[in-house]
Amino acid sequence: MPTFTMNGQDIPFEKGDTIMRAAWRAGIEIPHYCWHPGLSVAANCRMCLVHIKTGRQGAMPIMKFDAKSGEYVPDTKPKLWPACQMGAQEGMDVTSESDDVKKAQASVQEFLLLNHPVDCPICDQAGECKLQDYWLEHQNSMKRKQTEPVHKPKGVKFGPTIVYDAERCIMCTRCIRVCDELVGDPVLDMRERGNRNEIVLSPGRELDHDYTLMTEHVCPVGALTSQDFRFKARVWFLKSAPGVCTGCATGCNTHVDYDPRYGKVYRLRPRDNMDVNKFWMCDDGMMTYREVHEDRVNVATLGRGDDRQAVLFEDAVDEAVEQLRRRDKSKVAVVLSAKASCEDNFALAKLAQVFGSEHVYLAANSGWEGDEILRSEDNNPNRAGAEKAYALAKGGLVEELDDLVSDSLGGDIEAVITLGAVSADIDLSALEKIDTVISLTSNDGALPRAASIVLPTTSWAETHGTFINKDGLTQTFKRAIHPAAGIKPAWEVLRELATALGHELDFESLKQLRASFAPPPMAPAQQSAQA
Repeated sequence: MPTFTMNGQDIPFEKGDTIMRAAWRAGIEIPHYCWHPGLSVAANCRMCLVHIKTGRQGAMPIMKFDAKSGEYVPDTKPKLWPACQMGAQEGMDVTSESDDVKKAQASVQEFLLLNHPVDCPICDQAGECKLQDYWLEHQNSMKRKQTEPVHKPKGVKFGPTIVYDAERCIMCTRCIRVCDELVGDPVLDMRERGNRNEIVLSPGRELDHDYTLMTEHVCPVGALTSQDFRFKARVWFLKSAPGVCTGCATGCNTHVDYDPRYGKVYRLRPRDNMDVNKFWMCDDGMMTYREVHEDRVNVATLGRGDDRQAVLFEDAVDEAVEQLRRRDKSKVAVVLSAKASCEDNFALAKLAQVFGSEHVYLAANSGWEGDEILRSEDNNPNRAGAEKAYALAKGGLVEELDDLVSDSLGGDIEAVITLGAVSADIDLSALEKIDTVISLTSNDGALPRAASIVLPTTSWAETHGTFINKDGLTQTFKRAIHPAAGIKPAWEVLRELATALGHELDFESLKQLRASFAPPPMAPAQQSAQA
């Protein structure tokens, strides 16, 4: 592979690479604002200027202050080139650390901050703002401008999800390019010139496509803010765990940002994976973090309707075991979940195997509107994983949830164990005619409401797990926050049920469970530094 030298280090590059892209791929950051690895080159911020020491050298005329004469005299300086636009060449010698480059970076930084409001204390971007980072690294001097800054519109609602502050905007045009290039909806544009520039909406339009939160995510400063996250948390209090989006079968990789002090998830951000979602996520996917805290089931219950009452978890488990002992095990139906992890589905499928039950069903959300960008028409994260778990544990194909309703009416089923809380556009009232319906769930939904015994379990953010996406890629996610006291993963509750009923499921830990599940090899990680 050809290489060039930057700051004394050999940097490999591929055909068509720019200096910036090759350095980024090597894990080296050249200061930048407008460049993004997933967008076209704009080269308008000029923060990424570098000195190319090889080849024909250009000289730029300048006026330099002469201390002896006390006057400015003509002089020259090396011409600098934008690394985001300059193609890499074999044997090229580049520096991003020379005095000329550092002076240019400081000057660009000062220029961008001339009219920028000093409202870091109330800005949601504070703590992860490139203006803050680069000021400290490349300028680190007080503002010299003494005149009144240019004032622009503040708190402009671009649509249902995004608020725009024109005074903070540095005109990097990333948001415009996201709409134009990723979504294909040119709803944003730039008007005026110079220090009067601002981002505007197309006449009669709102920023309302399915990737609006990506415009906020790529903004390197605090100009675009999410109405959902706005003023809710300071990023320096947040920790991150690697997650997988539960919104659909694409399985976008995520950063799960949570506050460990309160055990609360505040947002999801896309985690780079070139094999799955590249750098992006859709709005619905980024908002799935709400599942962790909304409509949660935190207390075990017995009974239905007005007779439903909260009980201790241990008492609910004892009651579930007692009722299952009285049933014909071959007539115990199990309902896998296309939203639950492979581990949970495999444990339930193993339970069906030891029971000798032939009644296995799959609960899944009904479809939503997909697209050709990221959104799969299957809005379940693990349909493939649930089907594979059953195939490995027991063999055969799972039936749909509406088949459970017809089988219940036919009297072929004496008890049901359901996993998850996926909604379904079918009438589940037939389940109420079955005395024993046990629901293991983290959230409220149609299945828990039809159950006679509800056992709370951890959400995806409170446990480790595995999903298999629509392309067959196996992806793991890690626990971000700890669950409430006494709440366990569904696979662990199922193991306890099986043990109490005199059956062993061949695993006692997550490691043993995964070994028996034996998922296919993990897809190679495609991590990269955040642009």
